[in-house]
Amino acid sequence: MIERNDEYYMRLALKEAEKALEEGEIPVGAVVVCEDQIVAKAHNQTERLNDATAHAEMIALTAAMNALGAKYLSECTVYVTLEPCQMCSGALYWSKVKRLVFGATDEQRGFEHIGCRVHPQTDITRGILKEESEELMKRFFLKIRK
Repeated sequence: MIERNDEYYMRLALKEAEKALEEGEIPVGAVVVCEDQIVAKAHNQTERLNDATAHAEMIALTAAMNALGAKYLSECTVYVTLEPCQMCSGALYWSKVKRLVFGATDEQRGFEHIGCRVHPQTDITRGILKEESEELMKRFFLKIRK
């Protein structure tokens, strides 16, 4: 049996981020897990949908709530390849997720770096597959700056 730990689920989030990269989107991926079951996966789609709010986390949270038929995700863990922004941290706050696990930090727009927070009962784990997440971001920005 496959051991499903933070690294396992973050690798799935990285696969979502790679889809975003292939589509010309900022490469961020998210996976929502509830009781060891994946209930949602998403990647950034702001360009495709022409929607500034179509971040991976927002799409994944909405999909998870729809899949579970619940407005709160208090038994779920959200895995995301990049530290969530202010908007996404607000959505994480209101959805009351149990855990947030992210890879790379975002020193310009990340919620912790600009003084936002998630729900006080949300446990946060930082730096899971950080280097792989950072590498995708570097590839994206090198590509668009050419």
